[in-house]
Amino acid sequence: MTAILILGGGSAGCVLAARLSEEPSFRVTLVEAGNDLTEATMPPEIRSRYPGRAYLDPRNIWPALTARMGAPAGNRPDTPAPRRYEQARRLGGGSAINAMMANRGAPGDYDEWGALGAEGWSWESCLPYFRKLEADRDCDGPLHGRDGPLPIRRAAPEQLSPFVAATMRALEAQGHPAGADQNGPWRDGVYVGTTAISDAGERVPVSVAYLTPAVRARANLLVRTGLLAERVLFEGGRAVGAAVTPLAGGPPETIPADHVVVAAGAIHSPALLLRSGIGPGAALRRHGLPVVADRPGVGRNLMEHPSIAVSTYLTRAGRVRDPGEHHEQAILRYSSGLPGTPEGDMHGAILSRTGWHSLGTRIGGIFFWVNKSYSRGEVVLASPDPRTEPQVDFRMLSDRRDLARLTDAVRRGARALRDPALATYRGPVFPASYSPRVARAAAPKPWPAAQRGILSGLLDAAGPARAALIHGLVTQGVTLDGLLADERALKAFVAAEVGGTWHPSGTCRMGAANDPMSVCDGAARVRGIEALRVCDASLMPTIPRANTNIPTVMMAERVADLIRRDESAPSQR
Repeated sequence: MTAILILGGGSAGCVLAARLSEEPSFRVTLVEAGNDLTEATMPPEIRSRYPGRAYLDPRNIWPALTARMGAPAGNRPDTPAPRRYEQARRLGGGSAINAMMANRGAPGDYDEWGALGAEGWSWESCLPYFRKLEADRDCDGPLHGRDGPLPIRRAAPEQLSPFVAATMRALEAQGHPAGADQNGPWRDGVYVGTTAISDAGERVPVSVAYLTPAVRARANLLVRTGLLAERVLFEGGRAVGAAVTPLAGGPPETIPADHVVVAAGAIHSPALLLRSGIGPGAALRRHGLPVVADRPGVGRNLMEHPSIAVSTYLTRAGRVRDPGEHHEQAILRYSSGLPGTPEGDMHGAILSRTGWHSLGTRIGGIFFWVNKSYSRGEVVLASPDPRTEPQVDFRMLSDRRDLARLTDAVRRGARALRDPALATYRGPVFPASYSPRVARAAAPKPWPAAQRGILSGLLDAAGPARAALIHGLVTQGVTLDGLLADERALKAFVAAEVGGTWHPSGTCRMGAANDPMSVCDGAARVRGIEALRVCDASLMPTIPRANTNIPTVMMAERVADLIRRDESAPSQR
């Protein structure tokens, strides 16, 4: 039997484990640092289709992971401290804590991968795997799957909050056409969001959808959780296993394998390769690491969807009716028109609420992000110690096109939310972001809870003083009118407050053999090393115009087939 070791039990790792263990000649071991997650053991905050609390629980994330967002790297006085950056540490990965959005991006995103040297990737090659992963409950036809592991659906009209429904109507009146299917033909417009939610109205983590009890019962599949992958092991230029250690402490062990797949995500996969001696040679030597393969692209090409928000106080008439309802109920897809940018390069998530708590239910808005970003950052080792998080610098907005489009998004958000048709459902409109201060205020602890309760009561009672209260306590003096009247102030605000969307990607990208910055070939094989692949969002040469979870599942479905093809017919390699 061929022993296959998968390092990382996120969305990609779970798909790989399920699909590869279908092959009786494979013996598959899946290793995950976080806790197990099954349908029977899902806690309420993960099971809920409102995801607002799952990512706040330090048991579900890498609690020490931080990242620099928009500021330049280096020891400069204007460089803010890194922010906490929530990445899942749980079987199922991001699908266990994310917003459950199930969109694919544009066909051109995948054709672009092939054009950039990722052999075999195109929309034509990806579409069958998008169809394979899904069971679309609402739409049929050549673009949709009906019997895959992940149920895909769209909220019914009665599930939409009054504010979201009114915002959709206002946007349509402003010239954005209504669209029936976010995963249909790629067009700009206003859509009800496409989500991966079960028939019972609950989250469906990939670990639940793919690693069913029947799959886990296979004799050739072993799922091991609570194990931290320290490094990949080699004999000559071939991967032969990995060294792992219990996350909670204990003696390390070696897991031998004939084939190793690194699937730890776009931040931890490059860090694992670097600790294993694969990466820029000079950087490895500075850490005292042996150079197994000098691949300068490891950790480079880090991408995200830079974000900013325009928010509003919600009147009682505009608030969610069901506190358990999903919050990202609709989306706006539009084209910036900036020269050289593709159609649908901007995204606005229309939010019925902005937090799980009482204050969050009183604030809605549009969470904008650059759907096709051009800024690039990097992941580097802070230490060869596997328990030390890598240094993450997104350098968002370092490409001026991203800054220009995100500042324009603030203007568009102001126009949308100030539409007179929304007057019944909203109060003052103001600029916002997911800042460290907002994250601290959302913590499920007694003192933040008391502060939220007081502020919620004050907002409801403030009447004509509500705008002053919001600008004094929430935005700390920053007003939308002030930003719209001063282009320099608007750019400074966006540059300082830009956040991400928890879509890191690109750090082990696929590319052509003659591209020195490519890490993997089109079959996800690490260049220069035998029997080693990478499979997660780090493979992406460019970021798709989509939430990245469903594209990652698609990639894992396809890479699983490539592994089965290669390992079942070694002579063809």
